[in-house]
Amino acid sequence: MGAPFKGGRSSKGEDHITFEHHYHFDVFNTIIDYQLMELNNRFNDEAMELLILSSALEPKDGFKSFKAGDICKLASKFYPDDFTQQEMYCLKSQLQHYELDVPYHEKFKNMSTISELCRGLTETQKSQNYYLIDRLIRLVLTLPVSTATTERAFSAMKLIKSSLRNKMGDEFLADSMVVYIERELAESIDTNSIIDAFESLGNRRVLFH
Repeated sequence: MGAPFKGGRSSKGEDHITFEHHYHFDVFNTIIDYQLMELNNRFNDEAMELLILSSALEPKDGFKSFKAGDICKLASKFYPDDFTQQEMYCLKSQLQHYELDVPYHEKFKNMSTISELCRGLTETQKSQNYYLIDRLIRLVLTLPVSTATTERAFSAMKLIKSSLRNKMGDEFLADSMVVYIERELAESIDTNSIIDAFESLGNRRVLFH
């Protein structure tokens, strides 16, 4: 790695450039800068705040990240339509009891993810006592799914509604996107069963068989 690097640069006055220097500054740092730029574009300040506040619900390390204030802020700022003002007051009360109860329960001691926490609250029926916390947890759990689904939908739309299909109607576009996005499920559907289903609806001008 200490050998002089000659490729891609003018060798005049640059004999001190080694392979290590080239890969470190010209390759590695460039890739890192690009990745950071992509991360900054994908995760803006609001998205980062949402993720940070959501981490207050994580049960790992004995609920080390638990912060009642952050959880209340998460509900009021990002899910205002899912909680009434009265429920926000009740949420604070539930969090006080939750902090003294759930972290010390044997069922929750070795948990590390929010999905495990949600399942545990249901299995122990504590979701009934802390129904507002349970509701918030379920809302947070839908975040990765909704984000991924949105990204997949936009990617599918770019592929389906191309310049050659720019007059495609919204309904036909939506139907085509469903088939494309859920193509693994669509591939398992038997074509003959679809034909039989249409034929059973009544007389058609075109015979299917």
